[in-house]
Amino acid sequence: MSQQLTLEISDEVYADLQRKASAVGISITEWIVTILSRQSTVASRVALSPEQQEQARQKFKSHAGVISLGYATGIDNEAIDADLAKAYTDEY
Repeated sequence: MSQQLTLEISDEVYADLQRKASAVGISITEWIVTILSRQSTVASRVALSPEQQEQARQKFKSHAGVISLGYATGIDNEAIDADLAKAYTDEY
């Protein structure tokens, strides 16, 4: 089943849509339908229930601190200066 939708848009918007559709070799109608379909897919992924949002948040938090460089990092200016000095004195 399909539905027909009529839109009224400015000449500038139409020209922009036409240019984008032509760039990929499809009609303006096909381009608009494709873009709207993609937006719908993204919106459905974003619309998570509060439980799903919390699960996603916890999964994200589980990655914090997973990588260790073997030494502390931070704002140790002396160590940063020493690393820069070493890098600038190395011959290529």
